Amino acid sequence: MPEIDPTFTALPYRELGAVALARAQALGVSHADFRFERLRHQHLVVRDGVLQTALDSDDVGFAVRVIHKGAWGFAAGVVLTADEARRVADTAVAVAEIAAEMTSAPVELAPEAVYADVTWVSSYDVNPFDVPTADKAGLLIDWTERLRQGAAVDHATASVGQVQENKYYADLAGTVTTQQRVRVDPEAMAMGAGADTFDSMRTVAPPAGRGWEYLTGGVHDWDAELEEMPELLAEKLKAPTIEPGRYDLVIHPSNLWLTIHESIGHATELDRALGYEANYAGTSFATYDRLGTLQYGSNVMHVTGDRIVEHGLATIGYDDEGVQTQSWDIVRNGVLVGYQLDRSMGRMKPELNDGRSNGCAYADSPSHIPIQRMANVSLQPAPDGPSTEELIGRVEHGLYIKGDRSWSIDMQRFNFQFTGQRFYRIKNGELTGQVRDAAYQATTTDFWGAMEAVGGPQTWELGGAFNCGKAQPGQVASVSHGCPTSLFRDIRILNTTQESGR
Repeated sequence: MPEIDPTFTALPYRELGAVALARAQALGVSHADFRFERLRHQHLVVRDGVLQTALDSDDVGFAVRVIHKGAWGFAAGVVLTADEARRVADTAVAVAEIAAEMTSAPVELAPEAVYADVTWVSSYDVNPFDVPTADKAGLLIDWTERLRQGAAVDHATASVGQVQENKYYADLAGTVTTQQRVRVDPEAMAMGAGADTFDSMRTVAPPAGRGWEYLTGGVHDWDAELEEMPELLAEKLKAPTIEPGRYDLVIHPSNLWLTIHESIGHATELDRALGYEANYAGTSFATYDRLGTLQYGSNVMHVTGDRIVEHGLATIGYDDEGVQTQSWDIVRNGVLVGYQLDRSMGRMKPELNDGRSNGCAYADSPSHIPIQRMANVSLQPAPDGPSTEELIGRVEHGLYIKGDRSWSIDMQRFNFQFTGQRFYRIKNGELTGQVRDAAYQATTTDFWGAMEAVGGPQTWELGGAFNCGKAQPGQVASVSHGCPTSLFRDIRILNTTQESGR
């Protein structure tokens, strides 16, 4: 396991935490926690062999959260002195006193064990912040130059986002955690024009909780993907437009992860299901009264939540409430059986997860209060399930979809449509070339109910995104979704050009 960055451990977070918690305790709070963070970001963008963007940021600060008189109080600061730690604690308590006048039910937290001074570091080999920026830019420049050698490619871009997230947490119960996680988001895209269209082809390799070795160390075959992209783009530009209708679909994990994110991940956040979260992207059709009875999908559907899978973007050792992370079932045999929750919701619904939070509290910066955020929500493979080729072989009239693109879903996470990078026509169990202008449309329960088979472990891949948004003020979180290649029967396919009126 890599070491915690010594430039972080040199910061005075232990001293500030001790001062802030002591002050909050002296003011009579029933709970207090202290969170100190440093977030390092770097984003590089290259277009047509020229570095266009190189952004670096470093966000350092701390926050105090309390429960006082049955209400939450929160405050944050950036001045790293004992006086500021006391002032922030005073402010958090003052906020709680005002909030108590408007709080109808007292805030309580689900019980959690005490973890005394534990350390956790994510799984990676090379910290991207240890690699010279010139070397990283050089790699991206090379990617675009290689793509531009394709006859169909007019322009090419390449980018990589990198994050190192350090957090120190301490509370009055005695839990103390120090953590570090690293993640990267590389992408390359080729763009070109055909006789009657302009389109693009993008890499399907997902962002990951890995280090720079993801781009250079053989974890993913970037050379093979970059080599095939110009020809894939050329084929797409010449492909016939899709005939709308009903098709069987074989969906690759590089596309299906996003459908999981929007129709399962967000829909099974307990704050949405209870109506507490509504401002940002709505609530959920999967309301709490349907727990244990809602037929979410077919009986081959097994969906888990976790914050522990290796290289997951939401993976962490302990959440922002000091809860040790874990794995649990959300949908089992097609039936809704669980939700994602934090400590306050775990206390509200003690019948869930044995009355314990499942570790889903997260704040995206030291200036934001932790909220219930999405875990790594994943569709599990069949232990002896078929290969992708075998699933394609079961289809007489259908489409094979690879890579994500645009999406749309309603405010209840129920009616949706998704496009993709590549749609291949399937005839009598064989791929017969790309088609374009396609999108699949369904309701959440109809779609997952139409899932006839999931692939085996050899088809399972971990996708995800850096930019999941929630809350007001808005917060952004990274999250992964694993899934196997899966077969869906009789799904409605739209022609997007026709639908747009063009």
